[in-house]
Amino acid sequence: MTDHVKGIAKQRQDPLRERYRTAADEARIVDGAKTVMNGSEDPFHASVVAGDEHGASWRVGIHRAVGGYHDFPNPGDILCAALASCFHSTLRIIADRLEIPIASLEVSARAEVDVRGTLLVDRNVPVGFQKIRCQVRLDPGAKVPPERVTMLQAAAEHSCVVFQTLRNGVPVQTQFDEIQSLSGGCT
Repeated sequence: MTDHVKGIAKQRQDPLRERYRTAADEARIVDGAKTVMNGSEDPFHASVVAGDEHGASWRVGIHRAVGGYHDFPNPGDILCAALASCFHSTLRIIADRLEIPIASLEVSARAEVDVRGTLLVDRNVPVGFQKIRCQVRLDPGAKVPPERVTMLQAAAEHSCVVFQTLRNGVPVQTQFDEIQSLSGGCT
């Protein structure tokens, strides 16, 4: 981790922006995560490995509202964490580019779901989050004109990948690959 350098966003992003103008295919990236069996028969726990390069892993639990123990972050918490962290970083990067100081910043995300849909209690209740709220507490610390803060907010909403994905939706495809178990022994 490095100390903050004023204008670091421009230093790091401007060469990329220039490169992507002539090599648009290099701007396409793929992020990912995968689950890993935790060696347990417990269907309410798993481990998730985020990213290919970083290998960061954490335990995941399932919310008590659907029978889990809610003793670890659940997938909804992780979705909210993705939104909050992406919006936070986007705000800070754009503020740095616009030379808007930030004395303090807190972004929280809360997602609401009626679990009767997922538990098949009521087929009229949709499966999925019905509402997500993103609250930003920003203190520019210095006398920043309100129109600059409004510009920062609009730019962050426009540029935040997770925010825009949730707001606009994205097609999701599923592929099931059945793997034959090798536990039957040698033949």
